[in-house]
Amino acid sequence: MNMSASSGCGGWRRQWIASVLLYCACAGMALGADMGVHPVTHVITIEGMKYSPEVIEVNAGDTIVWTNKDAFPHTVTAENHRFDSKEIGSGRSWKFKASVRGVFPYICSFHPTMRGKLVVK
Repeated sequence: MNMSASSGCGGWRRQWIASVLLYCACAGMALGADMGVHPVTHVITIEGMKYSPEVIEVNAGDTIVWTNKDAFPHTVTAENHRFDSKEIGSGRSWKFKASVRGVFPYICSFHPTMRGKLVVK
């Protein structure tokens, strides 16, 4: 058996496998960068009987924090019941991680004229 011929074939095979793995790793990194792999935290202020901003667009995986700066409690309650903060007292906050894509109008269940919209891409 000729060892040099065998080593050459094995070397080529290892080099090909390494090239394919490198290509897949690079493609995965590029795809991850395009899809916003790093979650972001967004802040919505509740003040003056309104949500600010009233409409927010986020990516799936992002976290939204509602902070109540009014002197009385509010809620963040999705009209389709996908999420509900329950009571957020004065000076308190509530976090929600957006995991499902879609458009989610929400209200304060104590003050139904307060409206907001969460858009998850």
